[in-house]
Amino acid sequence: MGNERISIFDMFKIGIGPSSSHTLGPWRAAQRFLDVLRRRGVLDQTEGIHILLYGSLAKTGVGHGTDIAILLGLSGDDPVTFDVYQVMPKVQDIKTSQRIRLGGQHAIPFSYTDNLMFLYAESLPFHPNAVTFQAFLQDGTAVSETYYSIGGGFVVQEHDAESVLSEVDLPFPVDTAQELMVWCMKTGLKISELVMENEMAWRPEDETKAGIMQIFHTLKDCIYKGCHTQGVLPGGLHVERRAAKMNKRLLKGRPYTDYDSWVSAIREGGKDFNYILDWVSCFALSVNEENASFGRVVTAPTNGASGVIPAVLQYLITFHDCYRDDKIMQFIATASEIGSIFKKGATISAAMGGCQAEIGVSSAMAAAALTECLGGSQRQVLMAAEIAMEHHLGLTCDPIGGLVQIPCIERNTMGAVKAITAAQLALNSNPDKAKVSLDAVVSTMWETAQDMNVKYKETADGGLAIKVPLSLPEC
Repeated sequence: MGNERISIFDMFKIGIGPSSSHTLGPWRAAQRFLDVLRRRGVLDQTEGIHILLYGSLAKTGVGHGTDIAILLGLSGDDPVTFDVYQVMPKVQDIKTSQRIRLGGQHAIPFSYTDNLMFLYAESLPFHPNAVTFQAFLQDGTAVSETYYSIGGGFVVQEHDAESVLSEVDLPFPVDTAQELMVWCMKTGLKISELVMENEMAWRPEDETKAGIMQIFHTLKDCIYKGCHTQGVLPGGLHVERRAAKMNKRLLKGRPYTDYDSWVSAIREGGKDFNYILDWVSCFALSVNEENASFGRVVTAPTNGASGVIPAVLQYLITFHDCYRDDKIMQFIATASEIGSIFKKGATISAAMGGCQAEIGVSSAMAAAALTECLGGSQRQVLMAAEIAMEHHLGLTCDPIGGLVQIPCIERNTMGAVKAITAAQLALNSNPDKAKVSLDAVVSTMWETAQDMNVKYKETADGGLAIKVPLSLPEC
């Protein structure tokens, strides 16, 4: 925690659902292991491979698609570009043929049952999400590497835990909300403007803007697709998708073939409170139903919480007439800075902190972003983030069946609505009279995470996860 240099594109990553820590992270870890084999010149000499999953990755790995992600990662596929419709067919082919093509070029025997091991009773000390890859070479030697998926798609290698992110010299380095506020006071910059100045330490401004808009286009495509796709979610819980039905009811059955005309039609429905509330819920549901279906989503800051920020951004676009590139970039830049403060001072991993670390953080990010876009001061932005997290403290992660479905999908609607409420409260309050600072709530969240029983940290060993009798098929 702390002393990290976190970019917008570290907090917002394009990938495939259903989990940033259990899907995207292990996928990236598999890719990194391939790179190790390539650098050592032994990829073509590999005769066999074992994958050992520990802790939370073992206990909820199948429900979160960890096995699927690792097989695709070892196959050389990338989560940003891989065709989501080919996820299941390719994995099934690996299982059936009992062969995997490492890096897409070197085929070796592979048994899903024997070579992919879920070590349910074992955990490594650095982080609950751990995976070890072992490659066995023709000369009888082996290459072994262990990686930790620490939340939000971030991956660190064993013995390299301090080098999580690239070190750069930022003009406005920030680890805490107080430091952020000091820089804003010294410069007069909005939080989003300060973030954009920092981003130039990594790349030219036009590249940052193009990258943010790519993030947005992925978000809007996910929302639109989720609002127009019916069916039952995979995994065995038989959860029916609801966003498409809500969308159809709210628009009285009128069909739309593109995002822009769809948004215009929603606006025509007016601004009745119940109408807006239904749409915010629909937006959030749509994203997380896509996430649960191995669709393309954006970590915001995680996959399990990926519906909160898109829902609040879509609310801003639709009901505040803010469908403008500058507002979209302002929103995403502000959100990323708040998320980075939580990552530095606490955690964004449910396996470390429960769902407060995912839905709570995403709600705080969205509340802050919405507040700035609606004209709030820097202090009001931080106040909104504090309010949103304050009312998620202690939220557990207890997914039924280890799937990112119940209660995960509905929790995104709750996080989105709380974010909007927090923004409204902050905009109508004097932040100078706030009793609780954002730094105080970040610290409290981390202390709460440390005190939380491990069975409530994405293990499916407690809470709702053990209240519903299940007989799920093997993936």
